[in-house]
Amino acid sequence: MLKVAIIGECMIEINGELFGQTTQSFGGDTLNTAVYLARASEGLEVSYVTVLGTDVLSEGLLSRWQAEGVKTDLVLRDSERQPGLYMIQLDEQGERSFEYWRSQSAARYLMQHPDFSAIEPKLNTMDMVYLSGISLAILPQQDRLRLLAVLARLHCKGVEIVFDSNFRAGLWLDLAEARECYRQVYAMTSIALVTDEDEAMLWGDTEGNDVRNIAKTIISRISAMGVGQVVIKQGENGAVYQNMVTDSASTRIPTIPVPEVVDTTSAGDAFNAGFLAGYLMQKSIIDCVTQGHLLAGKVIQFKGAIIPRSVTTPVIKTFRNLPAL
Repeated sequence: MLKVAIIGECMIEINGELFGQTTQSFGGDTLNTAVYLARASEGLEVSYVTVLGTDVLSEGLLSRWQAEGVKTDLVLRDSERQPGLYMIQLDEQGERSFEYWRSQSAARYLMQHPDFSAIEPKLNTMDMVYLSGISLAILPQQDRLRLLAVLARLHCKGVEIVFDSNFRAGLWLDLAEARECYRQVYAMTSIALVTDEDEAMLWGDTEGNDVRNIAKTIISRISAMGVGQVVIKQGENGAVYQNMVTDSASTRIPTIPVPEVVDTTSAGDAFNAGFLAGYLMQKSIIDCVTQGHLLAGKVIQFKGAIIPRSVTTPVIKTFRNLPAL
C-alpha cells in the first residue's frame, strides 16, 4: 500500500453572510487535499501531520478526519492551544474573501512540539510527503528552517516531495523571505503544483493575459530551481504539465466547464487530490489532470471547503474508467 503524509493546518470554518446565516465546518488547504485524496484513492494510505488541541472542537475535527479515511496517528496534541478559525464571505460570482484568527493556533507550533521527534522516522517510511506554501508560512522562522531540513533529509532518502505553492502574502514577513524559502523547497520538489496568479504575486511576473507566455515563464523559473515536474493551474484556461527531465515541451489540458460556480474555496486543493490520485496509480498525465479538473469542477458547485461525500462519489467513480498505464 502506498503511503502519503500531508503536512499542514486545519481550521474551523465559518461560512455565510456577515451577521447573517452561517454554517460551521472545517478546512485548510492541505487538509482539504487530504480528505479528497482519501476519497479518491483505493490502496492508498493518507496521513495528516499537524497539531490539534485537547478541546471539544479538536476532538470533533479528529473524529471527522477519521470518518473520511484520513489516518490521524501523526496528529499531535497540545493542551495549551486550539485550532485556528477562518470566515469565508462570497461575492455574487462565487469568489471568496477570508478573515483569519490563527496567530496562536496549535498547528503553528508543530516543530516545537516535544513529540515531533517521533514523527520524522515515520515520515521516512512514506512514498510521498505533501505540503504547501501555507504549511511553511504559518511557522516561526526557526521552525520553518527545521522543517526544510527535515524535507531535505526525506528527499535524500528518495521520498517524493510534492509542493503546492499556495502563496499568501499576509503570512510572510516580506517577499524576500518568501522567495528564499520557496527556492529551498523547489530544490527538493519532485512535483510542483502551482497557480499562475500565485506565481505572479510572488515573483512579479508581467506577462499580462498571455497564458502561454505565463506558463513558459513559470516553467523556465521552476526548472532552474530544480523542480522535476510542474503542473500550472490556469483557471478556465486549463492546466499545463511538463516533466523537466524527460519532456522537451509542455502539455496543456483544457478545463471542463461546469453549469454554475457557487464557491471556489478548495478548488485548487481538490484539483491536487484528483491529480495525485491518478499519478499514484500511474495513469497518463492527461488522465491525471482530467481527474483534477473533474473533482475541482464538482467542488466549486457547492459551498464550503469540504463538500458532502455523496456529491463527490459519482465523480470519483468515473476515475475507475481512466486506466493506469
